[in-house]
Amino acid sequence: MQNPSHFEQTRITQLLSTYSPYDPPRLLLDFGDYLSLAWRVDRCAALPSRAKYYRACMNGLASAMNFKTHALHKLVGVTPNGEVYRQIPNLPYRGNARLVDALDRKAAISQLITLRDRICEIGTYEEAWGAAYPGIGIEEPELRERVYAVLLTALEGQYGNFARLLLVIDIVLRNLLIGFESMDEYDLPTLIKQHGYPDPASGRVIREYEGDDQVKRG
Repeated sequence: MQNPSHFEQTRITQLLSTYSPYDPPRLLLDFGDYLSLAWRVDRCAALPSRAKYYRACMNGLASAMNFKTHALHKLVGVTPNGEVYRQIPNLPYRGNARLVDALDRKAAISQLITLRDRICEIGTYEEAWGAAYPGIGIEEPELRERVYAVLLTALEGQYGNFARLLLVIDIVLRNLLIGFESMDEYDLPTLIKQHGYPDPASGRVIREYEGDDQVKRG
């Protein structure tokens, strides 16, 4: 299989990024970024300040793509943090008069959103490591090096091809969830100035994003 192109790799990197004020998106944003932000909302279920930040990002992006009043964004808006990806497959039964194939659409969405969740989880597995690599305390050097070879080399080398599925999955999910065959992309300055996307350079935005950390320190 051909390795991902430079553009594909940078696009995948953005979809797996934290989207935080310290790591703002550098490429144009589209529906795939909306799905990745929703994934971050679920990841931050225990961190309300960060989840609020990601929801604000989603609102800005939905405004730009003109689907703030769509059933999908309404569903996401009323779904608790940590439950968004689990509830998205129920969209065919909400705000849609076409119920004849709702069950099949739900099954397809469920499979695709589950696969997307797993791809993102594998792609961001290092976030859970903290300050130390797994196995750093293994006394046998050869075994420790084998652990590192799997976690730091083998997975990274193979993941790029696997992660290309994100680019295809997002196109199909966009069609299933929104119904648009194509959708415009938006640069970050436009989203900030015209659609209320949180400005990563704003001190207020940074403080609000870090609110959960401040609560822990307090």
